[in-house]
Parts: sequence; structure tokens; C-alpha cells
Amino acid sequence: MQINLSGRTVVITGGSSGIGLACAKLFLEAGANTAICGRDKNKLANATEELGNSFPGNRVFSECCDVLDRDQVGSFAAAVQDRFASTDILINNAGEARQSTFSNTSDDDWRDELELKFFSIINTSQTFLPQLEKSDAASIVCTSSLLSLQPEPHMVATSSARAGQLALIHGMAREFSEKGIRVNTVLIGQVESSQWRKRFEALGEKDLSWEAYTAGIAKKVGIPLGRMGKPEEAASA
Repeated sequence: MQINLSGRTVVITGGSSGIGLACAKLFLEAGANTAICGRDKNKLANATEELGNSFPGNRVFSECCDVLDRDQVGSFAAAVQDRFASTDILINNAGEARQSTFSNTSDDDWRDELELKFFSIINTSQTFLPQLEKSDAASIVCTSSLLSLQPEPHMVATSSARAGQLALIHGMAREFSEKGIRVNTVLIGQVESSQWRKRFEALGEKDLSWEAYTAGIAKKVGIPLGRMGKPEEAASA
């Protein structure tokens, strides 16, 4: 089924790679104006060029932005409004996972993880809310993780933060429904990403292929397809 989003504007945080970039491609295919942000200037520039070349028509906008910095988020939101006049859909996708157990997670690591998981949603949602309230089809979608329901002991900080994040999203969904804004989350499992690539490369095992590595992870966690998910598959959700 092809969805027509012509004239709509979508904002995607963490949009320079992985699931965020895959989301941008899908929304552009559907005809939407698409604004992405990320912290890495080079990755963001490459993503913007790729999207612009694939989808001509001046429907792509990007700005370097740290979603934990409220001033930067405000600047990004103002730039989106100047460029496209409004926002209809906000995809909160910024974030990464931390591997650590309870015993080796420092106080600062706990604070950093909780701040990232909460304020990557709070800052953007509060800042873009005035624009979303003007839309007749406003929606916020938050990319989260199955760790919120199925915690892992080697990722205790991320699992705990994701569980709290899920409660936050439920609360937003109830409150924002009165404004006509839908709020949903997609709980992602094992999906190929730059983080997984870094872990694979850190092993330094020349005889181990990426396909074999990811298949081993899929088998360990019991994925029936025998492989990890693809970013475009998660984006389609």
C-alpha cells in the first residue's frame, strides 16, 4: 500500500544513518518534506547528499543538532518552520545502547544514559509541540527497544532507561491525545547498525564474516529468520 504524504513535513532525529536514514527515504518516497538532524557533521552531510540526489525537488533539509541541547533543538525547530512552515510528524530516533552490568556502571554512566533516553524525547517533543498542534494529522513516533520489556543483565543501564522511556511515552500518548496528537513507539529488537559494526570490527577476527557474526547473534537470541533485522525493515514499522 502506497501512502501519499505530499505536503506533509516529517522531522527525524538521528537521521544521518541506520533506522533514521531509512525512515527518511521512506517518507521521501511517500512525498513528504523531510528534515533530519544528527551530531556528526560528516555523516549528516553524506546523508543529506544521498537523499538529495535520490529525491530531487528541494524536499530535504538537515541541520547538525545535539538533541540534549535545548538551544540547538530550538534552532533546528525554527529552521524547519522557516523551510517548510510546519511539522506534521516527529520521529524521535536519536540514541544508542550502553553495554554494562550493574557492578561496572558508574554513577556518571547512569546519569548519561537516563538523560539520553529521556531528554532525547522530551526536548524535541516539547520544542516541536507548537508546530504539531497546528497539524490536522499530528503524530510522534519514538524508536525504542525490546529491552524496555525484556531487560538484559549486560545492558542494565540501557534496559532500565528504556523501561522508563516506555512509561514516558505512554504518559505522553494519554496527555497529547487531548490535543489530537498521536504518540506511539516501536520497540526494536536486533537490527543491523553502526554500533553492531563497531562491535564486530573490535573482535578483530579475520576469519569471521559479518554475515556469520550477525547470524550467530540471531541464533543466540532466537530470531526465527536466522538473521538480524535490516534498518529499512525497522523503518517500515
